[in-house]
Amino acid sequence: MNFTNKNVIITGGTTGIGLATAKAFITAGANVWITGRNTENLEKAAQKIDSPKLKTLVSDTSNMEGIAALEKAFAESGNQLDVLFLNAGIATFTPIEQTSETDFDAQFNTNVKGHYFTLQKLLPYLTEGSSVIFTSSTVATASQMYASVYSATKGALNKIAQIAANELAERKIRVNIVSPGPTQTEGFDKAVPDEAVKKQFASTTALQRMGDPDEIAKTVLFLASDNASFITGTELLVDGGYIGYALK
Repeated sequence: MNFTNKNVIITGGTTGIGLATAKAFITAGANVWITGRNTENLEKAAQKIDSPKLKTLVSDTSNMEGIAALEKAFAESGNQLDVLFLNAGIATFTPIEQTSETDFDAQFNTNVKGHYFTLQKLLPYLTEGSSVIFTSSTVATASQMYASVYSATKGALNKIAQIAANELAERKIRVNIVSPGPTQTEGFDKAVPDEAVKKQFASTTALQRMGDPDEIAKTVLFLASDNASFITGTELLVDGGYIGYALK
């Protein structure tokens, strides 16, 4: 797939799926902007990618100030936007009875509010025929224990993406969803530090292993490419045959 001179924004691009996708787009010729919450993580990501085609921006898209900083920086670049990958996300796995308001708000602000208003503010820069991709999750439809808030955020995200696909169709902007199953990322390690629980997650897939961020990145590039020109409003599962056992 060829993305030569295409302009791509990836929110949450410093680690995991976002970083892998940034690498893949740059390898395919694109100019890529990645966002992160702090300079240190962005510098580490820039060192790993090591390309003049990468631009980094401190932007916490869980709040309107961070989204405004992203919009301002891209507007000042004078470019039009070809691909918007809304990937920033956090997860906290706790039983309903132990979930705090702080954790609830943090997940909805990052996973839902952030994507919604980042899309809204960047709509004027999206070219005709461009692509928007949301990172969701298989938990949006599964009933996984301890994931009530995280699952709710991803379910909300799916519906937003489906409606956006209809609203933006007149501009020939395609909007799709990539839903990974259990994937080995830094964020997953932070949310699930227990090795025994990680093995349980791996066992919930038909392939009996965790996914790799590069595997998700390949799917994102496909959805953004002309090879997916007749695909919009669709959720593509990249989950190794996720079965969805309740984890206990």
